[in-house]
Amino acid sequence: MNKVILMGRLTRDPDVRYSQGENSMAIARYTLAVDRRVRRTDRGAQDQQTADFIGCVAFGKSAEFAEKYFHQGTKICIEGRIQTGSYTNKDGQKVYTTDIVVENQEFAESKNASSGNGGSFSGGRSFGSGNQMSSQQDMSSIGDGFMNIPDGVEDEGLPFN
Repeated sequence: MNKVILMGRLTRDPDVRYSQGENSMAIARYTLAVDRRVRRTDRGAQDQQTADFIGCVAFGKSAEFAEKYFHQGTKICIEGRIQTGSYTNKDGQKVYTTDIVVENQEFAESKNASSGNGGSFSGGRSFGSGNQMSSQQDMSSIGDGFMNIPDGVEDEGLPFN
């Protein structure tokens, strides 16, 4: 089984390009800075925190979503698979690559939390589908992570009682 789940912050805005041909497809590349806690063996020593910088690639609708909503500093969670490859560079040397091919992606913090960390976005979860709330419904939260239900909404329309 080849499955990877990562949570981290974008090191810069995604680099999006489009394939050539009749059915051009968006291809987004971005790097996630994923925290790695390093345990110290010394008594009383603080755990050190460092980061791994992991290259990710998304295709199609997921790539278009990344282009529109992901920005440097945005904290996201991705699910995908590891893919390795190689190519020969212009100097004739063989270069080996390792990327995460993104299958699902979503925001890992609220809009308010990300604005304090230099990232910004508009919308909700992605999972590659691009389902976002309209700007009028845009998470009018009280700060507890829940959306206010507007006056006049009947209880019958809610999925629970």
